[in-house]
Amino acid sequence: MTGKVTGITKFGAFVQLAPGKSGLVYISEIANTFVSNVADFVSVGQEVQVKVLSIDEQGRINLSIKQAQPRPEPRPKPPRPAAPRPAPSRPAGQFKPDPYAAVPPEGPVDAAFEDKLKRFMKDSEGKLSDAMRKSERCSNRRRR
Repeated sequence: MTGKVTGITKFGAFVQLAPGKSGLVYISEIANTFVSNVADFVSVGQEVQVKVLSIDEQGRINLSIKQAQPRPEPRPKPPRPAAPRPAPSRPAGQFKPDPYAAVPPEGPVDAAFEDKLKRFMKDSEGKLSDAMRKSERCSNRRRR
């Protein structure tokens, strides 16, 4: 249908279809592109082609300018340039050992490392038990 724009709001445009009959074109139905300001696409008094989308129980007419126009051809996206690949840091065929593997290391174990590990385990257990005690105290306070 052809209608005449009678009013513009921030959420759409009112279009008069016939004397005494008008509908609303929501901002999302104005154009096939992003619309931030309706006045950039239509103006009061302009004649526009619209499609009736629906008429609700109260007699309000929902219109679309976007759907009344033929769909534009989608523009092909330009091919993305291939990103340069970094040179391998090790010769082909070799792989990095998994640091989280459960296989014990071969050869003698460093005694300094063992001491550091024991100290870490002791400290972490102490911190964990302190946190649990504090948590229990806080939960006991809430119950009272």
